[in-house]
Amino acid sequence: MAKVVSTQTISMDVIKKLREKTGAGVMDAKKALEESRGDMKKAEAWILAKGIARAEKKADREAKQGMIATYSHMGGRISTLVELNCETDFVARTQDFQDLGHELAMQVASMNPNSVEELLKQEYIRNPKLSIRDFVKSVAGKVGENIVVTRLARFAVGESSTPQS
Repeated sequence: MAKVVSTQTISMDVIKKLREKTGAGVMDAKKALEESRGDMKKAEAWILAKGIARAEKKADREAKQGMIATYSHMGGRISTLVELNCETDFVARTQDFQDLGHELAMQVASMNPNSVEELLKQEYIRNPKLSIRDFVKSVAGKVGENIVVTRLARFAVGESSTPQS
């Protein structure tokens, strides 16, 4: 059970722990802990919700930079490609963006969606309480740019299929 504390006793160590878990800024971490009265789980949920709200405000921005993330599973018997776009090449080079691409490519290998829309509706394999759409929005909120999953493809040895988009 998470420890609940008053706002006067929220230490920098607790703020630092929340920042390490979520990647939130110092002020957001402090505000989340204050709003949740020191409850770490509630503070994490608060930060996630704030990131999703931020991402939704940026959803109309053009995303022309990015990467094609790849993942190979079972000794190369299954491989995936996911095109992930953002607004700037600066964000495309960040670890958060790179990690998102890797996680999405793993999701495609594991869950075999037929389209980007189907992928976005799926539960995230590492956290079933979170949809892929919300996972992408949470990273978009964290990096401060619109992020769009554009295309995907999954290849498995012995299967005949056309790459998806």
